[in-house]
This record gives sequence, structure tokens and C-alpha cells, in this order.
Amino acid sequence: MAVFAVLFLILLVWMAVADAASHRYRTPGCRRQCGNVTVPYPFGVGARCHHGEDRGFQLECDDSRHPPRLTVAGYGHEVVSISLAAAEATVLLNASRACYSSVSGHVLGRRREYPMALNGSAFLFSSMKSKFVAIGCPDLAYFVDDGGYYVTGCMSVCRPSARALPGSCRGDDGCCQSNIPLGLDSYRPYIRSFGRRQQQQQGTFMANSTGCAYAFMVDALWFWYAGSHFNRTGDFAVPVVLDWAIRAAGTSCATARENATAYACRSKRSVCLDSSNGPGYICNCTGGYEGNPYVLGGCKDVDECAHKDLYPCYGVCINTPGGYLCTCPKGSSGNATVLDGCHQKDNFTTLLKAVTGVSISVFLVILVCFSALLGVQKRRMLRAKQRFFEQNGGLLLQQQLGSLASSGVAFNIFSEEEIKRATGNFDEARVLGRGGNGVVYRGVIADGSTVAIKKSRVVDEKQLKEFSKEMLILSQINHRNVVKLLGCCLEVEVPMLVYEYVPNGSLHRYIHGDGKSKALMPPGERLRIAAESAHALAYMHSSASPPILHGDVKSANILLDGDLTAKVSDFGASRLAPVDEAQVATLVQGTCGYLDPEYLLTCQLTCKSDVYSFAVVLLELLTGRKAFCPYGPEEDDTSLAFSFVTAVQEGRHREIMDGHVRDELGVQLLDEAAELVIRCLSLTGEDRPAMTEVADKIERFRSYACRNPTVFV
Repeated sequence: MAVFAVLFLILLVWMAVADAASHRYRTPGCRRQCGNVTVPYPFGVGARCHHGEDRGFQLECDDSRHPPRLTVAGYGHEVVSISLAAAEATVLLNASRACYSSVSGHVLGRRREYPMALNGSAFLFSSMKSKFVAIGCPDLAYFVDDGGYYVTGCMSVCRPSARALPGSCRGDDGCCQSNIPLGLDSYRPYIRSFGRRQQQQQGTFMANSTGCAYAFMVDALWFWYAGSHFNRTGDFAVPVVLDWAIRAAGTSCATARENATAYACRSKRSVCLDSSNGPGYICNCTGGYEGNPYVLGGCKDVDECAHKDLYPCYGVCINTPGGYLCTCPKGSSGNATVLDGCHQKDNFTTLLKAVTGVSISVFLVILVCFSALLGVQKRRMLRAKQRFFEQNGGLLLQQQLGSLASSGVAFNIFSEEEIKRATGNFDEARVLGRGGNGVVYRGVIADGSTVAIKKSRVVDEKQLKEFSKEMLILSQINHRNVVKLLGCCLEVEVPMLVYEYVPNGSLHRYIHGDGKSKALMPPGERLRIAAESAHALAYMHSSASPPILHGDVKSANILLDGDLTAKVSDFGASRLAPVDEAQVATLVQGTCGYLDPEYLLTCQLTCKSDVYSFAVVLLELLTGRKAFCPYGPEEDDTSLAFSFVTAVQEGRHREIMDGHVRDELGVQLLDEAAELVIRCLSLTGEDRPAMTEVADKIERFRSYACRNPTVFV
């Protein structure tokens, strides 16, 4: 019994506290009307009729005025409307004014400047719906807050009407405006004249200036409607929109809910929203409810069926808590919320129903069988993808990339679906180029980056064993003249490679054109591209660990970016240089005209094989001819390398140089370049220079050209 007595006592205390809180928000006997203005809670006329201790919610009603005048207690601002749903109030503000003498241009009497203070109240100026406006010209109007932290304003001038810009209040038609910031709680205006005395002296004051200037904060929408015929003079007041909220210090929805007795959202169907202007929060009724969320039971269900202009229903309307149901009348179907949306149901005959039932059954059986077949095929495809992934070294590559993630290696393993989406399912319109090893497509991956995707046709089975290791090494190449390898796809029989996209195409197309025309390339540009390409290959041979052999150096595999910077690409035939090169024996790959003769005989790819191929590229730049032309006038003309060696032996190598190169480079530079090419084209790899020496030689050619500017036109 003692336990029940204690529980009963606790219940009585709780009910007393709840009743006190409820009494506070019911505010019996408080006035809710002042003249034409309704005063909803949390606002109140007089003490103990408003929310909490916030004096911004306490209002005063002066019944001696006709009609009675509602003001904010302690501030004196006249209130003309209060909105609960928008958390706004509209007050009146006297416009500041300054009038000037038409003779001297000086101020007549005193300036009338009307500030407005909201400090410490529930109100802030609405930055969305209020603006600062100045009328009159030529004048400068501005305002500051009480702390002097914020200053803004505008300047208006008077132009002849023929020069005025279209629109209103743009600064050149005697009217200007400026926006106001969030969190503004005070406003002190200033009006200053400029140029009036000079205009008076020039005789233009009367024609272009106004006698008075005005500045005021104003409801932007109200002024927009009134602006075209706004011609008030003397003293007048304008409406200003203020935002209000429950602004206890540091209060937000999260902190307000912790204090149940002070929490302002009292209705069961209310929701709390953080204020969008300054600190604090506001309350709204949830969807389907309307009313006052600040009082118990204040949010009432909206009877949508009684407001068909807002909630159209052309059938049977049933109101529900927080919503409504709109259905078609019995015997019809369709969309009852649309005019003529309900239609009479068709009367199926017994036979028609039977036929329909059988048809649906057969369709379902076929659908089930088709779904089962698709499931089997999908499982086969998944198993095939997993087999290819493992066969191409995907598991090992994933493990190795995971250990390198912290070092910043950006390399991705793409799925086949990602590659298809990136290329539009290998759309022919996205083909960038075709070669003996495969096709290159332009693609866009998930992060929006444009890439180049190489889809190879065949791959050496022996190469697959080292594929993951080679991908790991190639992904770490970081040189400005080497196309970056971004990732690969291993879910297919022949792995696909994803490179960075280089927009200007290949050096081959730039030198030889697309069959219609070709670009004119100055000698200095040719030497720069040759030097950049040589440095890239030298980096792969000497700085990469282990060294990387390209295996298919040609002008088609040297790309040019937006600044025509050379970038060596296409590592489809690349190999990691072994410790013992004598053990290397693989299928010969490459392009006619560029292939190292020693490589053809021994099937051993070395660094000197890349040197031979690069020499052919250098010849293309110097002569403007293609590396291999099977339809040449003579048999010796089919191979550019063979033709050049023959020409050097006969002393006519300068004759086959490109006309611009021959005319614009000196004899000494041409002969030194020819000597370098002959060394690189040596039939024995040991007699060829290293790629680093080739790069240094070409850089010296460029330096000579820079020191002797007369060499170039």
C-alpha cells in the first residue's frame, strides 16, 4: 500500500506540473485582436500573454487610435500583420528624407533619418523579402548596424530619359537598391548628396536632379508593385518584413527538445525547424494539418474534401488524418484527381475471362522459363568473368594495390559493365583509333573523367602470367611525357587498359595528316617533340624499376595534348626488362618500318630495340615521310630507314629532308642529326647509343637553335 501511495503522489505532482505548463500555453483571458490585426500565440498583448521572457513577443495595443494601433513593446514599431506559417511580421518604418535648395544645393532644414532597432528581440530584418532603397538623385544613401560591423548602400544618378536603362530602380533612373545580410538586427540610415552644387553651376540641376532624396528599408514585393507609380513626398511610412523565431541564447531544435517545459512546439502534430535567419527555431504543423503549432492541440486536420480548389477530386473523396483518399465511383476506374479521369469498367464475358486467364497462365510459364534461362546464363557469365579475372592475375594485383594505396598510387580495376557504360557499349562513334593489336575508344568513367580505353584483340599466353606484375609497375610511372595508365579490366579474356585521354591525337596524324591535309610544323616544334619523346623513353629505360621496354615505338603511339606536349602511349607490347635478357624469347610484335632487324632475327626485345624504332620516328619528323610506304615509286622507297641509310652513303641525305627543315636548319645541325640517326639505325644493338644519350643529343640540337635564332625563320 505504501508503494501505491508514493506512486499516486508522484502522479498528482506530475499532473500539477503538466496543468501549469498547459495553462501557460492556453493563456486564458489574453487579448488576441488589436484593430484589424490578429495576435496569435506566441505573441501576446500585455504581460504573461506571450511566450517566455522574450520581449519581442510582447505587444501593446493603443486603443486611443482609430483604428487601434499594435506595436512591439519596448520598441514602438507598428505591427500591421503577423504570419505563423512563414514566421514573419510586417511593421511600418518612416522613410528618411533630405531636401535641397534648388539655388545653392544645400540641405533645407535638418535631415530626417529614422533608424530601427531590433536588438535583443525575436525579430531580424528579412534578407529574402526586404531591401534597402534610395529615391532621388544625385544622392548616396547607406545604412550601418549599431555595432558598425556592417555597412551597405547604393548611389543613384539622374540621366536623360533617352539614356536610361530599361527596368526600374537600377541606379540611373533616380532610384537604387541593395540587398541586406542575414542576421541584421539594427538599421541606421544616412543620406548624402554629391554633385548637386556642380550641376547647379553647370545649369543642369533643375533638369536632372530631384528636390528631395529618400532612403528606407522596405518590403521588396510591395515596392516592386508600387515602384512604377511611387511618387510620395513629405513624410511617409513603408512596410518592412521581419523574420521572427524562438531565439533563446544558443537554442536550436536539438537543444530545445531537451527542455520540455520551455519547448515552444506544443501541438502533437507540430515539427521543429531551425531558423534560416539567425539563431533559434520555429514551429510548423506537419503535412495535412494547419493551425497554431505553439499551443496544445493547435494543429488541426485539414479537411481536403472541403477545399476541392486546392485538393481536386472528381470522384469519391474521403478525408483521413493528415490527408485524403480520392477514388473513382463504384463500377468505374482510373485517376479520380483528374477531370474525366474515371471510366466505366468493361464487362468481360465468361469466355473472354477464360481466354484471358489461359493467356496469362501461358505467359507466366514462358516468363518463368525465360527467367530461369537468363539466370543460368547469368551464372555462367559470372563464373567466366571470375575465371578470366583470376587467370589475368586479378587477385594478386588487388593484393599488391592494397599495399600501395597509402603511397598514393591511383590505379583502378574496372568491371566489364563499367567499361561498357564508359564507351556506350563500344559505340563506333567513340573509336579514337585502330591498330594491329586492337581498338582504342574514348570513354567517360563514373567520376566524369574522359579516358582512352584500349580493347586488344589477342594476347600472348606467356604474357598473361606476368600481366599483373607489369600493370603494377606501369601504374607507378609518373612522367609528364608518358601517358598515365589509370587502370585495367580483367573480367574479359583479353585484358582492357584504361589510359588518360590526350585530346590532340597522334604525332603521325599531325605530321602526315588524315589524308586531306596536314599541319605545318616548324623545325623548333619538331625538335621539342623529339626531345620530349626521347626523355620519356630514357626514363622508362633508366629510371623505372625494373626498366620498361616499350616494344612498339612509332609516331602513332606518341600523342599530343592540348599544348602539343608529347606523351608516349600504348604499352600493349611493353615488357619488363629481365635480369638475363638472353632468356627472353617471345612472339615478335611491332609495326612494319619501325621493327629492329636484330629483334626480328633473335626474337629478343632489348632497350636498343626502342632506340632503333625511335630513330625512325625522328626521321619522320626530319623528312615528313612515312616510315613504311608499300606503294613507293621504287622498291627502296618502301622503308624510310633503308632509304635514309642509302642516301647517307651516297651523300644526298639532305635532299630527302623536309623542305622547311632543309631550308631553316643549318648544314652542321642537319649533318649531326643524320649522324645520330645512322648510329641509332645500326644493325647491331651494341653499336646503338643508349636512349639517355639520344635525349641529350637532341637537347643540344635545341640549345644550338636557341643560341642561333637566325637558324629559324
